[in-house]
Amino acid sequence: MATTVFLVERGLSTRLNAGLAVVRVVTGIVFLAHGWQKVFTYGFAGVTGSFTQMGVPVPGLTAPLVSLLELLGGIALIVGLLTRLAALGLAINMLGAILLVHLSAGFFLPNGYEFAFTLMAICIAIMLMGPGEYSIDAGISGRRPLASTATY
Repeated sequence: MATTVFLVERGLSTRLNAGLAVVRVVTGIVFLAHGWQKVFTYGFAGVTGSFTQMGVPVPGLTAPLVSLLELLGGIALIVGLLTRLAALGLAINMLGAILLVHLSAGFFLPNGYEFAFTLMAICIAIMLMGPGEYSIDAGISGRRPLASTATY
């Protein structure tokens, strides 16, 4: 009986870690792509101009900050390094996007807040759950999934 429970828990733990890795990597790719576009396509000057037009406060500071946060935060999520910190920063970033830019357009795209809201929720979930076993954070800390450390 104890062996069966162990195997079920181990299988569940493996699936949860794999699912978390998929969510973390895909979300990281989305942020990396948006950050890449801001940094290397539009440039800080272009993003600053857009932020100015949208009424984002202190655009000369927030535009480079948001651009780099999305670029580096996306990379951090993909590899699972400083994952909770990156997810927190990106969740705050999306909250700012919702409140300052998208809220007045309603929920639905193309200008509404549904996409930013979804990304914010995913980042909060990653922050709460952590990076999972398949991450650099887990490798650095030497963590193992709960099921593999249980004794029966």
